[in-house]
Amino acid sequence: MRTALITGASGGIGSAIAQRLAADGFVPVLHGNAHMDGLQELAASLGGISVQANFSDTAQVIAMTETVLQKVGRVDVLVNNAGLSLSGLLTDISPAARRESFQVNVLSAIECTRELLPQMIHRKSGCILNISSMWGQVGASCEVDYSATKAALIGFTKALAQEVAPSGIRVNCIAPGVIRTNMLNGCDAQTMQALAEETPLGRLGTPEDIAAAAAFLCSEQAAFITGQVLGVNGGYVL
Repeated sequence: MRTALITGASGGIGSAIAQRLAADGFVPVLHGNAHMDGLQELAASLGGISVQANFSDTAQVIAMTETVLQKVGRVDVLVNNAGLSLSGLLTDISPAARRESFQVNVLSAIECTRELLPQMIHRKSGCILNISSMWGQVGASCEVDYSATKAALIGFTKALAQEVAPSGIRVNCIAPGVIRTNMLNGCDAQTMQALAEETPLGRLGTPEDIAAAAAFLCSEQAAFITGQVLGVNGGYVL
């Protein structure tokens, strides 16, 4: 059985990816930090398991990967989706908040990948998918640190893809646009309407839009695709 580890699976995008990959035949391993009761229920309904770790602590990231390998034996697909949003003027962001943002958004993905790569290299097979953001491609005012973390994921994707391609491992990235998730809960109706109007396709994205792209990149249909950044943004960034 093929297994897929999805980090940050309690969020809208993560849970949608988990459900889509489960429908495609993967045994899903769902990582979360908070909201574990709901995540356990989702994992059970999909025939998978859930694991808990606070990704602001590198030791917990490493321990989580060890637990996953003990429980399922192998990870065929790794989706690095866990992340934190961080907004505000650059001069107003505290050093502690900045460090946590880079730890969760970038370093945890690198460490998780590092721990799982040996078993992929041994089999000469595997797929890694990083979830970035369109702001990692073009940057966003008042989201400088967030944009920087997401840009780092893009660089990580391209460099690692070159490094592990000889081992038969593919590494790609999705850069979502404005997606209807809990991250938009602070936006009023007027702001939501404006965001939809600024998107050329005239609507906001859904977690299922991202999940569909993820399913493709994790499938054999994408067997000759690596090191790529797929923008799923309705034309917001061209």
